[in-house]
Amino acid sequence: MKGTERFKQTVKEYLDGRAQTDELFAVSYAKENKNLDDCITFILNQVKASGCCGMTDDEVWSLAIHYYDEDNIDVGKPISCGIVVNHKVELTDEEKAQARKDAIKAYQEEEIRKMQQRNSRPKPTAKTQTSQSELSLFDF
Repeated sequence: MKGTERFKQTVKEYLDGRAQTDELFAVSYAKENKNLDDCITFILNQVKASGCCGMTDDEVWSLAIHYYDEDNIDVGKPISCGIVVNHKVELTDEEKAQARKDAIKAYQEEEIRKMQQRNSRPKPTAKTQTSQSELSLFDF
């Protein structure tokens, strides 16, 4: 799923949850003249107008709620852009166990590779005795 679609889905999930817990917002959220696409366009235009390259979750949520609360709001023109959503991934217990197994296996393979490299290096040989024909400074 592209970031822009993930963004749209994330905003929708937040608004759906907010409407379930906040009766006053649920009324605004159910307005027939409001829709998610215009809400996203409004948010993007507000971000562009602010000159920022990013916003916190709370800033995005407040813009989305503001869009639904206000009846006379200028949405602006649609903006073609890419959006990156910073979200947390929750792994199942099976996925966590598999990731652990994969990490252990990768660690074992790395350690085996290191041991093989150590064993394959040529061992240093002891210095051979100097021959009689070679002279040293101490021989004089």
